Amino acid sequence: MSKEIIPSETLVSRILVIRGCKVMLDRDLAELYGVSVKVFNQAVKRNIDRFPEDFCFQLSKEESEILRSQFVTSSFWGGRRYLPYAFTEHGAIQAANVLNSPRAVQMGVAIVRAFVRLRELLSTHKDIQRKVEEHDGQIKYIFQVINKMLTAPKEPRKKIGFAK
Repeated sequence: MSKEIIPSETLVSRILVIRGCKVMLDRDLAELYGVSVKVFNQAVKRNIDRFPEDFCFQLSKEESEILRSQFVTSSFWGGRRYLPYAFTEHGAIQAANVLNSPRAVQMGVAIVRAFVRLRELLSTHKDIQRKVEEHDGQIKYIFQVINKMLTAPKEPRKKIGFAK
């Protein structure tokens, strides 16, 4: 069994949902593959025919602004002059193939594992959601009882000590 370069939990945290797709941004993939964002995007552009829309897309200005506002720090973008690219699982693997370095190949495998791990987590979440929905009536009843207990009229407290 091979030792992971980067734990899948770390990679999963870099997967975002944009336009209903699970994606990784060009800056994250470039870092993982050990190249600059500029070199990464140049390699993709030189092989653009390998990246159909369901593999890679450029974020709109609005999407970019929303994403930027979620990360608070300006160093997140590093003074970019263009809109970031988002890569689906297939696009991330294709990028590893285009870069074709040993690190890119290793990270490509790790990224596939991270996407698979995310699917497993989402599947578990759906199972939990289904179980909650099956017991929805019981859960609502429990909350009603708790609310009654919290909103029950309180008896006035007796004063302790000397009366004035």
